[in-house]
Amino acid sequence: MLIPEVCFQLKDGRDAVIRNPKEEDAEAMLQMLYTLAAETEFTIRYPEECDYTLEEERHILAQNNASAHQAMLICEVEGEIAGSCMVSVCTRIKTRHRASVAIGLVQKYWNQGIGTKMFQEMIRIAEGFSEVSQIELAFIEGNTRAQRLYEKQGFRIVGVYPNATRLKDGTLLHEYIMIKQLQR
Repeated sequence: MLIPEVCFQLKDGRDAVIRNPKEEDAEAMLQMLYTLAAETEFTIRYPEECDYTLEEERHILAQNNASAHQAMLICEVEGEIAGSCMVSVCTRIKTRHRASVAIGLVQKYWNQGIGTKMFQEMIRIAEGFSEVSQIELAFIEGNTRAQRLYEKQGFRIVGVYPNATRLKDGTLLHEYIMIKQLQR
């Protein structure tokens, strides 16, 4: 799904833009995924699992931009991809009232208002679907920064997947499910 660009200013005064990724962003997107996986234990993969080819990434970007029910967005700051997010609306009759969201933000861009702005855009997109009445996400135990951001956006914990993530050292972490009910 294509969206109009959203320009805004970071807390430190720099200009930023939220937009759909383009084919020429594929290499930078792969690098961002690798960076995110290396910076924190709270992503779904380790860096060595970021094994998409450039062609596969280009295909994923094109597929998302062509979709009527999902949107991938990036935040660009001074020519660098600071983060990405995605909103996906369920299309089956029994679940089309649900949308899911996910976000990742490179650590050097934390505390600049990017996460909040990206969430506002994902919520706006989900609200554009008349049948969507709830937005869902999940986060890994210990990711209190993300949890605070999600709560600030109106999400609340509704469930847990016990021991959903196993780190390399064997540590098991729960995954918490959060939902935001839309006012319709």
